[in-house]
Amino acid sequence: MKKVNVGLRPIVSRINLPTVLKTAVLPGDSVERLFIATQVGEIFYVGEEEIRTFLDISQQVIKLGSEGGYDERGLLGLAFHPDFFHNGLFYLHYSLAGSQGPGVQPKDFKPDPCNPKTWNLRWTNRESHYDHIDTVEEWGLQSNGHPKKLRTLLNLRRPFLNHNGVNSLNFSPETGKLVFTNGDGGSGYDPFNLSQDDMEIAGKIIEIDVRKNTDTNNPPIVTRFNELPPASQEMLTVMAKGVRNITGISFQKVYNQYIKYTGNVGQDLVESIFAFNHYRPIPVTQLVKAYNMNANLNQKGLINLGWRGWEGDFPTAIIRDCSNNSAFDQKIYEAVALSGSRLQPLTSYFHDDTRPDKFGGTALTGIQPYLGSDIPGLTGKVVFTDVVRKDSERKRGTLAYTSLKRDGKQNDFSVIHADYDFGTQSAFYVSLGSNLNQTKLYLGVFGSMKVTDYNQGTIFEIVP
Repeated sequence: MKKVNVGLRPIVSRINLPTVLKTAVLPGDSVERLFIATQVGEIFYVGEEEIRTFLDISQQVIKLGSEGGYDERGLLGLAFHPDFFHNGLFYLHYSLAGSQGPGVQPKDFKPDPCNPKTWNLRWTNRESHYDHIDTVEEWGLQSNGHPKKLRTLLNLRRPFLNHNGVNSLNFSPETGKLVFTNGDGGSGYDPFNLSQDDMEIAGKIIEIDVRKNTDTNNPPIVTRFNELPPASQEMLTVMAKGVRNITGISFQKVYNQYIKYTGNVGQDLVESIFAFNHYRPIPVTQLVKAYNMNANLNQKGLINLGWRGWEGDFPTAIIRDCSNNSAFDQKIYEAVALSGSRLQPLTSYFHDDTRPDKFGGTALTGIQPYLGSDIPGLTGKVVFTDVVRKDSERKRGTLAYTSLKRDGKQNDFSVIHADYDFGTQSAFYVSLGSNLNQTKLYLGVFGSMKVTDYNQGTIFEIVP
């Protein structure tokens, strides 16, 4: 693949850790503005040569950084309704203040392929054993231009601190529905296999029809679909399962259809980017009905990213000699069971890769197609970011790109060389965004991996 060089043009500096970058046109305005959501609960937009506060819910967001400063909770999703210019509706996903729970054991879980008991753990006593509560809310602009919360769509109890998703709310231009990309709930290796359990909300990509049952509000705090009231179930369909941790979903229009791009943050080996066109979402009402009747439901067309049986294109089982244990065959049973139904990744990149034109990755943080012409080498390509390359002496993130192949098979990737001098400062690439027609790309950079190291963020436009 061709080498591409870009520049980074600073737009905003000295902000908190940016989780979402996207544009919208405010009601009554005529200019597309860049909006920036920070993990601590602030939303800004770039006005005329200045940054303005759109909304600050930092008092409503859980206290972050309680375990050494690193955290994966906070304000994680922001999406503007497709008709935002006229109706002023937008949507938030964040971790609720005051919802801190005692947590769930085991925190340092690692499955033992020779011991099937470690593959069949259950999350019990959920109402008392959890880490925090996430909420998905609908907000609207009042006549005076001030935002106001209108209703709550989901309240989700999370077992662990991590894997809550980021850039987790995006509207589908294909269906008009709000797409909620939802991690597996945390720890490592998905201890309770929530991502493959059809009743578990964790580890799924969920479509929310915000046009349906518009009087639905304040649903109960749940972890499973069958715990939701019927009116909430009727709003939801499941697009995909087998999600570990996820950096949103993006769409690229090709002729009269949309390619969907998403990714799975890896466990030990690889970071994976997936692309798909056709899919058949399953209404949650059908999932719950089948569960109640103990019946098998036809899941043909439901996207499965393969976790926890697969990490990208590799079985996650830890292979070792279990010849003295009759449970030896258990080590790969999940991988075998999923081998025929999972989606193959478009591109994977390794955590350890010493090739001169590659890099060792840490965690995928964004995926965006680029349809502009200012950077010809990237036109029609899919750009992605990794938070920090393993071989970087001064902690630098990485930009790279890949593209769809006509035969639909997996493709390679190429590093994008960014011409910018960060000096001695660390530069973790924490978010990636675009404008409405995907002709501009925005990069969020933070100087630390700790959310409590405030005001170390800079937003760049990626330029030729």
